Amino acid sequence: MVIRPIASGSSGNCYYINDGYSELLLDAGIPLAKIQAGCGYRVTRVDGCLVTHAHGDHVKAAKDLAKLGVDIYTSQGTIEKAGLKGHRIHCIKALEPLRIGGWEVMPFDVEHDAPEPLGFLMRSAETQEKLLYFTDTYFVRYQFVGLTHVMMEANYDPETMERNVMAGWIDASRAKRTIGSHMSIDTAIKTLASFDLSRLQQVYLLHLSNDNSQADAFKRRVQALTGKEVYLC
Repeated sequence: MVIRPIASGSSGNCYYINDGYSELLLDAGIPLAKIQAGCGYRVTRVDGCLVTHAHGDHVKAAKDLAKLGVDIYTSQGTIEKAGLKGHRIHCIKALEPLRIGGWEVMPFDVEHDAPEPLGFLMRSAETQEKLLYFTDTYFVRYQFVGLTHVMMEANYDPETMERNVMAGWIDASRAKRTIGSHMSIDTAIKTLASFDLSRLQQVYLLHLSNDNSQADAFKRRVQALTGKEVYLC
């Protein structure tokens, strides 16, 4: 499986995946031109784009992709909040499976300050690989088995954020919002440990905070838990 992070973080999120048979985009929170470049200027070959929620750093280019003929799959809450319209916009629901190209997709609900945010479990019908993707959530209520690839948020380190608040480098209200809408590295470790990792090959840590994360330490902790390849995005 090819996983290509095109952008990750508060300024924008978009990821390209390809199992060798079928291509998908995960989120579209950057300008269309950057997405096109990230897809090797073959964006019209993508079977669809899964959008997690309606914040601009995840949905920014969804309308433009739809105009190019790319099918967009997301929740009704996201469709309404982002003002998405047209026959390329497909409403999906948590825990209702669907098929996109060669991918079997199971959306699931997550916890974020946006209407009907989703995460996605994807299985390649050709390779049998299973990819879990979630971001912008402080908690995941589900457990997963047989995962080969995990793309997950690890936004902040609680101690680093507390020091930044005490020093006046970030506002306390911003920290409170982060705690209630994003996943800490401590929660990420506990969440990952709750999954069946017997087939795991790779972990991608997403949406790291510029101010409140410790990237190298995050990577070491996940490597110590899994013993697998870990990539920082």
